Amino acid sequence: MRFSGSIITTAAFCLAATHATALPLSDSGFSLDTTLTALSDYRSRGISQTLGDPALQVTSVLSHESGAYLALFTSNYDLGKATREWDYIAGWTIPLADEVALDLGWAKYEYHGESAQNYSEYYGSLSAYGVTLGAHYSDDLADKESYFYGYLGYSVALPFETTLDLRYARSDYKDEVFFNTSGKGRSRYDDWQVSLSRAWLGLDWKASYIDTNLSKSECLSYSGYDDLCGATLVAEVGKTF
Repeated sequence: MRFSGSIITTAAFCLAATHATALPLSDSGFSLDTTLTALSDYRSRGISQTLGDPALQVTSVLSHESGAYLALFTSNYDLGKATREWDYIAGWTIPLADEVALDLGWAKYEYHGESAQNYSEYYGSLSAYGVTLGAHYSDDLADKESYFYGYLGYSVALPFETTLDLRYARSDYKDEVFFNTSGKGRSRYDDWQVSLSRAWLGLDWKASYIDTNLSKSECLSYSGYDDLCGATLVAEVGKTF
């Protein structure tokens, strides 16, 4: 069975590509951000990738003033025989107007210990005034099956230097991969997330409520576990260097 890779959002790369505190690399126009993050659970597209256990992740983004960037992400992982996930991303952020940007790219997901899970996908997003509409597409799943992930997000600044992020998304596979107790299958599911984040004491703090519309039996048929797709609260703390 194939699992969705990291949902490092393209909006995060838009931010990284223009981050004022990124480490400049001489006068070349390049800068480097590296972020270390600890999470109580690694959820990707609503589904736990660590059996509900904590995760320690590293993200490095090499960006150019033109908007081009390369990124590397790694995390502990615990589904199937795989024990670690590695993501390789290349993209380009294109400013269209004040507070409006287009982000396009390609990502490769690799799973150490179970290479059959490896796949790649193309992605794109349009962000305007806090609203982001994005899509990911792959024709590189097992047996060359296709996969589509689309989402709508909204980010707004709140008092006390806090940010509220909302996201609603849909994953759609070519074939039925989720089955309930009666044996009825479907090819798609929805997930949603509500997050509050704030910088404090030199660290970035975030709390998220995450859920999907998968039943326990559908989750079991897909992942081998029935408790990885339900509602949960995820706490995380990160530091960018």
